[in-house]
Formats: sequence, structure tokens, C-alpha cells
Amino acid sequence: MSERKHLILAVDDDTDLLATLGDFLSFEGYEVEAVPSAEDAIARLAQIVPDLIILDISMPGMGGVGFLNEKIQMPNVAKVPVLVFTARANMENFFKDVDVAGFIAKPCDPAELLREIRRIVTESKSQGAAAGATPAGGAGGRKILIAEDEAGPRERMIKEFSEAGFKTIWVSSGPEVVEEAIVKKPDAIIMKLVMERMNGDAAAAMLNEIPSTRAIPIVLYDDTGSQPRDRILSDEGPGLRRLVRSHKPEDLIRAVRDMFPA
Repeated sequence: MSERKHLILAVDDDTDLLATLGDFLSFEGYEVEAVPSAEDAIARLAQIVPDLIILDISMPGMGGVGFLNEKIQMPNVAKVPVLVFTARANMENFFKDVDVAGFIAKPCDPAELLREIRRIVTESKSQGAAAGATPAGGAGGRKILIAEDEAGPRERMIKEFSEAGFKTIWVSSGPEVVEEAIVKKPDAIIMKLVMERMNGDAAAAMLNEIPSTRAIPIVLYDDTGSQPRDRILSDEGPGLRRLVRSHKPEDLIRAVRDMFPA
């Protein structure tokens, strides 16, 4: 039996954008319902429980903010994550104090939008599965930045780390690691040693030069067999560095847990 597709409710008064967004997300394997107003979205939420809501803010009538106020009063969908997707980029600071799962300004790179959708859906699924339980092994909901340039291994890591109780962010290149580490401030970074554009050790060295990121623990991993054994690159101070000769998620999860006190 095939796995159920994740359902996304897209809310935007721009019907051309809705059509384009629906086609794009359907191609990426999501089921999409699109509505042109906040009022229509509230009515639809009386009948469905989506995995994610993509919400425009500037719409006639109730608008995006009004929608958020109404949604929180609906017990069946109150906890459904919302990704704000708006041309009003200056509202990002406002939404830092509002209970939304993410914010992206229009226009944006489709890959960035897809990455954010996958992150939110994965984290929401993990939190739902772990509701009422304490994550095993000291995960404690820590945020992990995963850098892997191959889609298959990356998806397995996201799944395994999420199921282990970690929150995950992912990128596919060394330069993206540096950018995301500065902006998102992860609790730890899992990074492939050899990647296109910038290798993991070079990215780690760059992060070590930046005051705001030098204390983030990093696990570099290498599955080529060129490294003779696992080894600690640095264990002095908060900026721990370890090299693991494995790409198996269970080995990397163990390495991350070892870097934090129980």
C-alpha cells in the first residue's frame, strides 16, 4: 500500500499563483486544495484536516491575520502548521511573535519553498508521533542542520533524525551550511565530508571563524572508506568536531547524542 500523500491547503486571492503552486506541489508528490480567500479556507477546514496550510496575508475580507485568529479557535485544526507566503516581506519580524511554522516572502526560489514545506511537514509529523513522550536518548527537540547533496541519503537522515526526536533543517551544499547556520542557529550540524562547491571540512573551518557559529558542534561523516576510523577532530570548548566513517543515520544520531550531556 502506498503512503498517503500529504495534504496542503493553499490560500491566496491570486488565482494564477494558486494554479501554478498547485501544479508545482502536485508534481512534487503533494495533494493540494486551493481556495481564493480566508473565508473559503475556514469553511474548508470544517471538512478537512490538512498537513500544512500555505497562507497569503494580503487578501480582501478577513485576510490572513483574521484567518489565523479564526483557525486557532477550531480544535480540529488549531495545531495544523501554517507557512506564511506573502509579498509583504517587511512583516517577517511581526510573524516571529506569532505562532506560525514558517515565513517566505514572494517571489522566492521554488527550491527554497519546497525545502521549507518539507521541513515543516517532517517536523509536524515527528511532533505528532512523539506527543506526550520524552524523546529518547537526550534529543530534547534539538535542532539539527543536515548537509547532504544526495537526495536519497538526505531523506533517510531527515526521517531517522525526526523519528529520534530532533528537529531538522537540510541543505545540499557547503555554502548553504554556512548561510543556514548563521540564520537558523542549529544546536548541531551533520555534514558530509565531500560535497560539490565546498567540502564539509572547509565549511566547518569557515564556521569556526564566525563568532556566532564557532560554538556549534559539528559531525562530519565520510562513507568512502578513505578514513581509517572514527576520530575526534576537536573536543576542546563548546565547538566540538567529530569525524564519523559512516553515513548510516543511526551512527550519526549516536555521534550527535554523544556530543551533548545526558
